Amino acid sequence: MRGTLLVAGTASDAGKSVLVAGLCRWLARQGVKVAPFKAQNMSLNSFVTMDGAEIGRAQVMQAAAAGIEPTADMNPVLLKPGSDRRSQVVVLGHPETEADAMGYRAHAPRLRQVAVDSLNRLRDAYDVVICEGAGSPAEINLRATDVANMGLARAAGLPVILAGDIDRGGVFAAMYGTLALLSPADQALICGFVINKFRGAPELLDSGLTMLHELTGRPVLGVLPWRDGLHGDAEDSLGLPSYPSTAGGGATDAPFGNDLLRVAVVRFPRISNFTDGDALGLEPDLDVVFVSDPRALSDADLVVLPGTRATVADLAWLRDRGLAAAVTRRVQAGRPVLGICGGYQMLASQIDDPVESRRGTVDGLGLLPVRVRFGAEKILRRPHGTALGAPVTGYEIHHGVAELTDPAVEPFLDGCRRGALWGTSWHGVLENDEFRRAFLAAVAALAGRDFRPAPDTSFAAVREARLDLLGDLVAGHLDTEALSRLIEDGPVPGLPVLTTSLNSYR
Repeated sequence: MRGTLLVAGTASDAGKSVLVAGLCRWLARQGVKVAPFKAQNMSLNSFVTMDGAEIGRAQVMQAAAAGIEPTADMNPVLLKPGSDRRSQVVVLGHPETEADAMGYRAHAPRLRQVAVDSLNRLRDAYDVVICEGAGSPAEINLRATDVANMGLARAAGLPVILAGDIDRGGVFAAMYGTLALLSPADQALICGFVINKFRGAPELLDSGLTMLHELTGRPVLGVLPWRDGLHGDAEDSLGLPSYPSTAGGGATDAPFGNDLLRVAVVRFPRISNFTDGDALGLEPDLDVVFVSDPRALSDADLVVLPGTRATVADLAWLRDRGLAAAVTRRVQAGRPVLGICGGYQMLASQIDDPVESRRGTVDGLGLLPVRVRFGAEKILRRPHGTALGAPVTGYEIHHGVAELTDPAVEPFLDGCRRGALWGTSWHGVLENDEFRRAFLAAVAALAGRDFRPAPDTSFAAVREARLDLLGDLVAGHLDTEALSRLIEDGPVPGLPVLTTSLNSYR
């Protein structure tokens, strides 16, 4: 099998990322050499490849489903919002510029070509490439500068399937309306639909599936049922996971101590790499919640200050909300706090930022003997070391460099520890099972909780099981013969065009 397919969606969070992952796992099981691709991603959850390139975490998950190492070509354009109006533009894994929505339009033609070039390299290296769209292809105000949806499909001649989230309601209107808002040339590439997240008896949909086919001339290629716990690596804070209390995820769900351990992750306005909490969410007897109210910190056994794309601005927000004072009181009382990347930087005595916020020197929380200076060059690397007697690997994505001002302070990975307060620039450390168990045991001891981490919870094994389930869902609920034909043969010729008054704009 050789070819390419684009998975578009009726909206953000319609299930495109997990559908692409499922398709990659289904194909890989058949011995097909397959790779994922997303031309342009807007996300604050990113990862560092082996060669030091920054890409979206969703493409990393999809590469894992395909059984391959992720590369910059799998996500050649990454937009990282730093405010409501401006984003850092990361091209082929490295930051190029900052742009607002209007300024970005000038970059779009060149970035579309960058994306097409990356896609072509993947097509040369792999049998099949499964592409993921962004948002909705029917965002008609953005069509002229579209890089990831029909702009890519038109440029590369790709067949497109449209996924819709039935859990939100209105899925038939969303699918019909999305198709109808496209130009005739774009509509010609939409070859079928997939309904996602269905709960209930599938036969209840039969009449609607038939009518949608009759109205559009395109088949529904399958209905994927709802499955709990299948969230992939979310792309923005709108997709913050909700971890089930005491749900576990290891081989054993029985409690190992008498107490539940409560973890509160501060939800910064520009929270980034909140996937650092995913491994905690797998632990039995661990209750993990995202919070923005200082009162929620009082009952927590561990508070996590996660990464952020806007350290200085989110530090000001932390103070305005009363969260900074609550964190300070915790530290003074010897109650556990973990700062990661931007959260670690906030714990410093001083932050000098002429790059990200351009605010110059501001006071940090002064809880760790650290000074932070932001540099123009972004640090992107995959470090490894030991902590709490366990091996640790992680990844770094930051402009701010933390310098220890007290050489006698206890080291912790690249950062430091003072009593019940830990700080590090490394993301992903909690995915290391042995380290995570040692860290949670230390937190429990400091918190006075009779909590013992499960000895058999494996982050890697749980992730593999989820990817296998996604492959099972594709194989069991989609018309894989029709999908194979689309991948190999390309767009279906002669598909009907839905006529709307908007078509005159194309």
